[in-house]
Amino acid sequence: MDREWSVTAAKARLSELLDRVISDGPHMITRRGRAIAVVVAVDEWRRKSKRSGSLAEFYAASPLRVTGFEIERPGESHRDLAL
Repeated sequence: MDREWSVTAAKARLSELLDRVISDGPHMITRRGRAIAVVVAVDEWRRKSKRSGSLAEFYAASPLRVTGFEIERPGESHRDLAL
């Protein structure tokens, strides 16, 4: 089953392309032989782009968290600025 469509074919047969995306999965759109886009069903898009957890949870779960690496900060608390 071919999952690659030229821009011209995709425009001419858009309804068929969408039906195939729903039944078969993602299809690629090409222009002059180069891949330029992928058409994917909205259910799959939502499932794959759904955020799982917060950034804080991501950092907390990092294996680098327990390495013991410490950053030394300069003793100065601020810089003098001429305004």
